[in-house]
Amino acid sequence: MTSTPHSTAKTAGPLGSAENTAPVGRKARIAGLIITGLVTAFLLFDAIIHIANIQSVRDAMAELGFDENIAVVIGIVMLVCLVLYLVPATSILGAVLLTGYLGGAVATNMLTEQPLFSTILFPVYVGIFVWGGLWLRDAGVRTIMPIRR
Repeated sequence: MTSTPHSTAKTAGPLGSAENTAPVGRKARIAGLIITGLVTAFLLFDAIIHIANIQSVRDAMAELGFDENIAVVIGIVMLVCLVLYLVPATSILGAVLLTGYLGGAVATNMLTEQPLFSTILFPVYVGIFVWGGLWLRDAGVRTIMPIRR
């Protein structure tokens, strides 16, 4: 048997370890928290009105071809995804799930032939802010999605 000598060179550690990520600057972190706060306020409002199943939500659900009672389920799914997004340990999972949720909104808007820039692409804009806020405040996300010059 031979033994392998230990190297002093740093190896790539797990995602988010100090070995492979640069710290997030104060201004970037604050900007990320502000963007995350705005996105959270919007998505929380959306989840609450779906869970409350207010008349305007029921009308919109009917116009889109959904049973009006499904709004509560949609609101709960949104709320769960949002909570996962806000917890640092599960923020990437939450962002992925929110992206899927928003993709469903894009598909629904396309099927019902809504206007492109104001309605169909609106969930895409929200998704950009979801990931942008996370990218600005989380060094691990910067490792996954680096911006190269």
